Amino acid sequence: MPSWLALYYDEPIGIDRGEGRTVWDLEGNEYLDFFGGILTTMTAYSLPEVTAAITEQAAKVLHTSTLYLNQPMIELAEMVAEMSGIPDARVFFTPSGSEANDAAMLLATSYRKSNQVLALRNSYHGRSFTAIALTSHRSWSPTGYSGLNVHYVQGPYKVRSPYKDLSDEAFIDAAVDDLHQVIDMMTSGDVAAMIAEPIQGVGGFATPPDGFFKAFKDVLDEYGILFVSDEVQTGWGRTGENMWGYQAHGITPDIMTFAKGIGNGLSLGGVVASAEIMNCIGANSISTFGGNPLASAGALANLKYLVEHDLQGNALKQGSRFYEALLPVTEETPWILEFRGKGLMLAIETVKPGSMDPDGARASQLSEECKKRGLLIGKGGLYGNVLRIAPPLTVTEQEIDTAVEIIAESVSVID
Repeated sequence: MPSWLALYYDEPIGIDRGEGRTVWDLEGNEYLDFFGGILTTMTAYSLPEVTAAITEQAAKVLHTSTLYLNQPMIELAEMVAEMSGIPDARVFFTPSGSEANDAAMLLATSYRKSNQVLALRNSYHGRSFTAIALTSHRSWSPTGYSGLNVHYVQGPYKVRSPYKDLSDEAFIDAAVDDLHQVIDMMTSGDVAAMIAEPIQGVGGFATPPDGFFKAFKDVLDEYGILFVSDEVQTGWGRTGENMWGYQAHGITPDIMTFAKGIGNGLSLGGVVASAEIMNCIGANSISTFGGNPLASAGALANLKYLVEHDLQGNALKQGSRFYEALLPVTEETPWILEFRGKGLMLAIETVKPGSMDPDGARASQLSEECKKRGLLIGKGGLYGNVLRIAPPLTVTEQEIDTAVEIIAESVSVID
C-alpha cells in the first residue's frame, strides 16, 4: 500500500467484525464506534434488514452496469428523487462521493458552459482529480493542476476567520460581501456553480449559522450561478433537525450530491438535479459500478429502515443528549476552543491553552486515550486538531452516556 495512505492511531487497528454500534479488531478488542467508517455505517453494523437484502440480491445477480435496468436501482432512484426536495428530480448513481461531486461539476459546467466554479475555504469534496480542485484544505490537496477555474470564498469556519468576533448576523453579512468581491474581482462573471458542504466534514464539522447559505444563494441567483449542496456527510437526517443539511437555510439546491451513509458501507453515491440540468449532457455516459444491483438493494433496505424507524428523530434526541452532557466538560477545559455541530455530527477543537494556536498533539492524545477506553472517534480540521464524533444513527442513550463518560475521563488525564 502507498506511504500516503492515512491510518489512525500509533498502533493502527484492523476491524474484523461489527454489530450495532460496536466493532471488534483482529485481536478481539471491543470498541464502541462513534465514527462509523467516516460517517458511512449510517444505521448499524450487521443490520439484519440490510444483510438480508444483500444476501437475497447476491444469490440473484451482483452486477449488470447501467447499460441495463435493475429493479433495486429504479426503486432507489424514485425514493431518493422524492426525498431530495428538488423539483422534477433525476438521479444518477456513482460508486463514491468523489465521483458524485465530479458528476455534479460535469453537469454544472456543461449546463452553464463555463469552467469557473466557486468553493468554500476549508472545504473538502473528495480525492478525484476534479474533487481535489474544489478542496480548500492543504492536508488533502496534493496538486494544484485542474481543468476547473476555482475561486474560494469565506466558508462557515468562523473561529479562524477575520470575522471571529462578529455576531452570526454580522458574520453572514461579511461572508456575503466577500462572495460579491470574489465574483466581481476574480471571475469573468459567467460562473458555473458554487459547491458547498452544509457542515464541513473533513474541515472539522465547521457549522454555519442557519440562513448562511440562503444569503449566499440570493447572490448566486443574481448571476444565474448554480448552487451544489454536497450532502455526502450531512445527508439522511444526521444533523437531526432536517433530512438534508441545506434545509437549515431555507433553500433548495440546483444540484445535490450524496454518498457514504446511504449504502451503510456499500459503495454508493449519486447526484440529483432537475431534469433540465441532468439532461443537458450531450453525449453518452454510463457508470460501470454506480447503482449496481447489490449496492442498490442494500441501500434501499437501509433507507427504508432509516425512514420507518425515524432515525432523523433519534439523531436529534441523542445528539442533544450528548451535547448537553459533554458541554460542561468542554467549557471548563482550557485547551478546548470549541464544541460544535448538530445532531450526531459533533466536533471538539483543541488549542494550546490561552491561545488560538491549533494543538494537533492534544487532539491525537485525546483520540488515543478514548481508544484505550474502548471508544473510536474521528479526526479532522486543517491542522489535525479537531475530533469528529458521528456514531450510527441507531445509537442508544446508554451508548451516548458511555461515550460521554469515556471522553470526559480521557480529557481529565491530559495536561
